[in-house]
Amino acid sequence: MNKIKCIIVDDEPLAISLLEHYVEKTPFLELVFSTENPILALEYIQNNGSDLIFLDIQMPELSGINFMKIIGSRQKYILTTAYSEFALEGYEHNIVDYLLKPISFERFQKSAIKAQERFSLQNKESRHFFVKSSGQQHRIHFNEIIYIESIKDYVNIRTIHEEYIVLDTLKSMESQLPEGFIRIHKSFIINLDKIKSIGVKRVMLSDLEVPIGDSYRANLLDKLK
Repeated sequence: MNKIKCIIVDDEPLAISLLEHYVEKTPFLELVFSTENPILALEYIQNNGSDLIFLDIQMPELSGINFMKIIGSRQKYILTTAYSEFALEGYEHNIVDYLLKPISFERFQKSAIKAQERFSLQNKESRHFFVKSSGQQHRIHFNEIIYIESIKDYVNIRTIHEEYIVLDTLKSMESQLPEGFIRIHKSFIINLDKIKSIGVKRVMLSDLEVPIGDSYRANLLDKLK
C-alpha cells in the first residue's frame, strides 16, 4: 500500500510540532501539509490530494466539526482535542479515531495503525465511487475508467461507456483511486489495465491516445515491470 498522505490542522503550534514529529516517525504516513489556520487547510484540500486529516475540534475561526461538514466524507479524520465531551459528536462523522490531548506516541501509533487498516480494507473492498455530474450522483466502477483528464477547475472522467464532467481536481481524484491507476502527465491519470501500447510520447488506451509527460515516463515504465 502507498503511504497515507496526512494533513495536520490545529491552532496550537506546539500540538502541530508534536504531531509532525509523530508522523515523521511512522513509516506508512506522509505529511503533506500542516497549518494553524483551518481556512488554509480547506484551500489546500481543494487543490491537492490527501487521505487523512489530524484535526483539532476547537479552533477559533472554524470548528473541527464544521470543517468536516464542509469537506465531507472524501477525507478520513483522526480528531485531536483536550475536551473529551466532543467525542460522541465527532463520531457522527467519518472518523477513524479520537485522540485526547496530551497525546502520547503510543496512543498516536494505535490510531495510525487503525487508519492503515481502514485504508487497506477500503482498497481491497472498493469497486466503485460516486461523483456529481450534470446535477446527479453517478456510480462509477473503477474497472470501467479509461482515464481522468484535468480541465481547468473540472475533471473529465472517461469510462468505457461515457464521460462525466466533475467539479474537482486531479489531485483529489488521485487520492480516491485504488492501486492500478497512475498519473502519466500533469493533466492525465490512466487505468493501467486499459493500456494497449506505449510509444515515446503517447500511451494508447483502447482507441484513445493520451500524452506522457517527460517527468512521469520513468515511473510509468517502473509500474509496468
